[in-house]
Amino acid sequence: MECRRRGTTAAPPVSQGGRGVWPLTRLKACAAASRLQSRRTEAFVPASAVRSSPSRTTGARREVLRLAWPIVLANSAVPLLGIADAVVVGNTGTSTDLGAIALGSLVFGFLYWSFGFLRMGTTGFTAQASGAGDDVEIRATLGRALLLAAGIGCALVLLQVPIVRTATVLLSGTAATEELMQSYFAIRIWGAPASLGIFALIGTLVGLGRTRQLLHIQFFLNGLNIALDILLAGVLGLGVQGIALGTAIAEWTTLGLALLSVFTILGREVTSERPFWPWDRMRDPRKAAHALGANADIMVRTLFLLGGFAWFTNVGAVLGDDVLAANHVLLQLVTLSAYMLDGYAHATEILVGRAFGTGRLPAFDRAVRAATELAALSAGILAVSLLLLGPLMMAGFADLSPVREIAGQFLPLAAAYVAVSFAAFQLDGVFIGAVGTKDMRNASALAFLVFLGASLVLTAALANLGLWVAFIVYVVARAAALAVRYPRLRSSIGGGVPASLP
Repeated sequence: MECRRRGTTAAPPVSQGGRGVWPLTRLKACAAASRLQSRRTEAFVPASAVRSSPSRTTGARREVLRLAWPIVLANSAVPLLGIADAVVVGNTGTSTDLGAIALGSLVFGFLYWSFGFLRMGTTGFTAQASGAGDDVEIRATLGRALLLAAGIGCALVLLQVPIVRTATVLLSGTAATEELMQSYFAIRIWGAPASLGIFALIGTLVGLGRTRQLLHIQFFLNGLNIALDILLAGVLGLGVQGIALGTAIAEWTTLGLALLSVFTILGREVTSERPFWPWDRMRDPRKAAHALGANADIMVRTLFLLGGFAWFTNVGAVLGDDVLAANHVLLQLVTLSAYMLDGYAHATEILVGRAFGTGRLPAFDRAVRAATELAALSAGILAVSLLLLGPLMMAGFADLSPVREIAGQFLPLAAAYVAVSFAAFQLDGVFIGAVGTKDMRNASALAFLVFLGASLVLTAALANLGLWVAFIVYVVARAAALAVRYPRLRSSIGGGVPASLP
């Protein structure tokens, strides 16, 4: 506690130490933190930032950029896998094969999105433990997350038959496509425990501020997956089954790499005499209940987000095939922009979590301000880029002139969405880092209801124009609902009040 009161900085990956020359008695009182401080190379607030406010702000911006750029690159690698699958099957298979992979990927995307709390919740708890210098709690958080991931993954494997049957009923495809999709699902589902375990490990790396390791793992996963797709589906001619098998093998192999990376980091920084897995902490009923409650909140929040995008797509479908296709093209451009902005949100999660762990309000304010300024600037640049380059990019997505014409008509609204969306992303990052999950859940539900009401009224009056205006209202409502709770969250720093409590 003395270390924390003396205003030390959070040193990733697992602990913190004092800055300056301390009396010997205090050094002994904080021996573990001091030893870690002597090894650390990454400071939450650079030493040069202590001398003046402008220098602190500049240092915070540099820290945000240092944390964000690997995440941006890692995110940019995600679409490459889908493109590679399409290229391999498109050159060696049939349209039925492509349709089966599209439907199967949609099912897995929904499943894995639903369990995204394994990444987000782990990040928040890990970042706070890192800021507090509690390396034991970091390992306990990882242990709880891995056990939960293993349990959910095994449950998905056991429940694969009812899951795929339900998906087949909900999705529309030919009999041949659905049969191939079921075959794809039956193979790829065996990678679910590994994939969810990777979520937990990535959450740990992000919470520790080890974003470069995250980049390496993401590149390894996608690179190996693409190579296996080419070998199994292209060279050996296994088709859809080869794509599924390659993905499962890549997931299990990447899980091993991620485990090695995380265990190496945490093992190197352990200073206590306790075992690597602190089973007493992991079994602590209060902490376990808090973690499960936070994960449940994030899951509900994610389902509402999925519901919002599904509603947008469904209403577009009612307006006609050309409108549906045009909106889909525009959503791809919005998604590409979100990948860029997501890097700042991740950096915010890390820095806010550390600030909560140390109980340092100035560090919190600097982190939020620096990350939000950079995100706002980037959102503006991305929005202008969409306006200028959007028509050229849309030509690559769609050859049909009616689709391009409709998409071009609503491109300014897609750009407007990007320009204002940063606020929701940043506030998500703040509340994830603070583990303010109840507020996130409630804000997502409220924004979804606002979107439903706005879309029903505006679409009836303005058709697709009204739908896009309602979509913009949706992302603004997400930000506004969290912004209302922001002052209370900020006031809880250092006061011992968990952000997720009402």
